[in-house]
Amino acid sequence: MADIEIDIGGEIFHAFYEEKDAPKTVARFRELLPFNDRIIHVRWSGEACWIPMGERDLSIGYENATSHPAPGQIIVYPGGLPTSVSETEILLAYGAVAFASKAGPLAGNHFLTIREGLDRLYAIGRSVLWDGNKPITFRKAG
Repeated sequence: MADIEIDIGGEIFHAFYEEKDAPKTVARFRELLPFNDRIIHVRWSGEACWIPMGERDLSIGYENATSHPAPGQIIVYPGGLPTSVSETEILLAYGAVAFASKAGPLAGNHFLTIREGLDRLYAIGRSVLWDGNKPITFRKAG
């Protein structure tokens, strides 16, 4: 059974925590649930959507960090650079990604994975690109 249900503009996806590899990130994210925001398309990173979180300090540091999340992988950039360069964010890969900001490559903590429905996820990502932002909600599954 999935750990998280993600609703992106009415499309439901089920995701699983990467607790073994990112325990601090998973624990911190659980504290944020339910989490509601909007998802927009990335500018620098390829086929992904992101949730800007501004100067929010998640106090997690790096663990299980990657610059190239696979489709369905969700990463969190814990911040550290000035917000004029890159802010705290959650990034959801739907295709090929090289995570970056206008200042260059970044890495984020892979803490959550959508394993099924990647074709629907791709369609949602393309819709965000061409049609604009969508509401997104993360909530405990079940």
